[in-house]
Amino acid sequence: MPLDRSRRSAVFLAAGVLALPALTGCGSGEESSAPTAGQDIAPAAREKVADGGSVKWAVDALPETFNSFQSDADEATTRVAGAVLPSMFRLDSRGRPEANADFLESAKVVEREPQQVVLYKLNQQAVWSDGREIGADDFAAQWRALSGKDSAYWTARNAGYDRIGKIERGANNLEVRVTFDKPYADWRSLFSPLYPKDVMGTPDSFNDGARTKLKVTAGPFALKDVDRDDGELTLRRSARWWGSPAKLDKLVLRAVPRDKRAAALAEGKVDLAEIDADEAGRIALAARDKGTRGPLAHGPGAALTPAGALRSWARAHGSDEEAADIEQEARAKTRKAVERYAEEQSGLRGYEVRKSLEPAYTQLALNGSEGPLADDRVRRAVARALNRDELAKTVLKPLGLPAEPVGSHLALAGQDAYADNSGALGDQDTAEASALLADAGWTPGGPLKEKGKEKGEGTKKEGDGGDAGSEASDTDSDSGSGSGSESDDGTYIVGEDDQKPGDPRAALLSPDRAAAYQQSVLMRQADALTARREADKEQKKDPGGHAKQHAKKQAQGGAPGAYAPKGTAAPKGAARKGAKGAAAGPLAKDGKALTLRFVLPSGAGSESLRGVADRISRMLQRIGVRTEIAKVADDSYFKDHIASGQYDLALYSWPASAFPATDARPIFAKPVPAADGSLNVEQNYTRVGTDHIDQLFDQAVSELDESENRSLVKKADARIWAAAGSVPLYQRPQLVAARTNLANAGAFGFETPRYQDMGFLKPGAKAGKSPS
Repeated sequence: MPLDRSRRSAVFLAAGVLALPALTGCGSGEESSAPTAGQDIAPAAREKVADGGSVKWAVDALPETFNSFQSDADEATTRVAGAVLPSMFRLDSRGRPEANADFLESAKVVEREPQQVVLYKLNQQAVWSDGREIGADDFAAQWRALSGKDSAYWTARNAGYDRIGKIERGANNLEVRVTFDKPYADWRSLFSPLYPKDVMGTPDSFNDGARTKLKVTAGPFALKDVDRDDGELTLRRSARWWGSPAKLDKLVLRAVPRDKRAAALAEGKVDLAEIDADEAGRIALAARDKGTRGPLAHGPGAALTPAGALRSWARAHGSDEEAADIEQEARAKTRKAVERYAEEQSGLRGYEVRKSLEPAYTQLALNGSEGPLADDRVRRAVARALNRDELAKTVLKPLGLPAEPVGSHLALAGQDAYADNSGALGDQDTAEASALLADAGWTPGGPLKEKGKEKGEGTKKEGDGGDAGSEASDTDSDSGSGSGSESDDGTYIVGEDDQKPGDPRAALLSPDRAAAYQQSVLMRQADALTARREADKEQKKDPGGHAKQHAKKQAQGGAPGAYAPKGTAAPKGAARKGAKGAAAGPLAKDGKALTLRFVLPSGAGSESLRGVADRISRMLQRIGVRTEIAKVADDSYFKDHIASGQYDLALYSWPASAFPATDARPIFAKPVPAADGSLNVEQNYTRVGTDHIDQLFDQAVSELDESENRSLVKKADARIWAAAGSVPLYQRPQLVAARTNLANAGAFGFETPRYQDMGFLKPGAKAGKSPS
């Protein structure tokens, strides 16, 4: 079943994603790139999989609701819905929707004028568990519940359903005609999952009835039992399922917190679990140590040297009784820890790590609502200071995964809408970044206003001229915007190197004209990406490839000075373009230092994210931007900081969507004032948006021509890059621990799981290799 798209507001912290598990994508005739990493699920033909048994699958928590269209639906809700409910479309390995043959014979647009009409022809065998045919009544009930016209339904979203004008039977109850009042390109996203009319028929059954039970289902499994005391939810094989029968007797979802997964695996309490890099390392070590004797060379106590062991023995048996007691107690604790670790490692030998890349990316968010980042020049400077290749390698290379930076906000490599539009902003360039800051009035040196001691625990300052990890002094001195020397002392002027003799543009632009010039040029950079793609289409007509080469050159940067206005001086000490220099100390403007508050989650699962933040801070230090790290509790990170806008910089992730025109619009929509005077940001937590971006999304969601739809999405992405409200960094790693004999389960990547095919291999059978 496609992941439902109702939960953009939930947050996965370091582990995770501002998550909308999503069904997304439309079929395409255009050639697109392959996914950066394939799925890893130990694929096996059904005849190699034994009948029977149960799989215990770890989840963070049992679902609060079984209604995927409510605001508190989560990943566990999605898993249950995928196993027990119909979905008209499911995702393939490249994140594209394909008709689900278990429920659909066909689905297509049969009319475009005067209105769009989609005709669904349902599988004749498709029935609910009570024996009733799945039909038009169920489609109509779900449309009425999710259309947004009846406020009694507590729905999380109504995108797409609000465009439907009517639903009626076709030639029979197995044909469903859906007529749209407004064209809707992402119609494949609808009715996945599909609930029975018993759930959708009344507000009471929608709001409350499906929260705790699903009496009527239609999938390879059915909901059997929920034991919240033991933290287990049991799905059993459905006797009414008409498709390939489930291999497993039972599929059990077990609530296991992330920090307890290694222990649960070692004790055999779960067969399948998403894990972090540390746990993956332990499983790899367990496999390596299989058959070895003697103490392990890793784990508690492994770092103790012979000299250290001798000192410990001496203290434990010395004449100082108090010190001896303390040492003996410590040695006893270490022995227990070593024994427990060795026992866990033994239990982990029955597992292997299956790894891929999640259909989600981690981004650096820049809050443009106030402060220095309200100036788009400062945002672009921050973005251009980042070495995204280095950041991707930091996270992915140690895991043996492809380390490629993400080039789009709206799709990932392999999806039809993917294109690397980062050229609309430009590659890392310290000199350009410094020039942008200079143009915005931020200069090194100058007097700083005195400032009292900063409040807040867990806060440190980065980039004060020392190491990035050094603690800040109690008092910050803010700098004034000192005036730079105007003499010709080697100051690098952006664009001056290529100035032609007598070029009247040599004069510095006034600040307002400079900003306008810079903005217009940057927008042209975004449009240049479109020119490149149009030139690619003409390649067959141009054997020499001149059109493509010209467009590519434009997209990759164009003329010098394309990002900071020509004539803008980079701060003294800044490196020339392409060099790795650093700005001459922290920058200041109007007596205030350029310091950005970098908010991060403090939980145990966020180490990788904090490591990325440290590297980003050092990169920003090179252009004179200081960062103030604020580590906050995981449970308040999103609600109290990201959603409320209490940050300058933050790291979090969004899932990729195969329907970006629908799903991504609220993430990048321009904030608008609400009736009460507040700012309605929808899910645009960076508060950065433009009218043009909104218009491109609106055009795309109504464009039924798939090629033109994708072209509009790519144009929107180029504009989003140019606005510099967020910077995609890398696709998130997906690490899954699985029993070595468990087939058709693991790191699924884009693809929707086929729950009926999961199971344990027959004796002697071997799984195939997952596609790379």
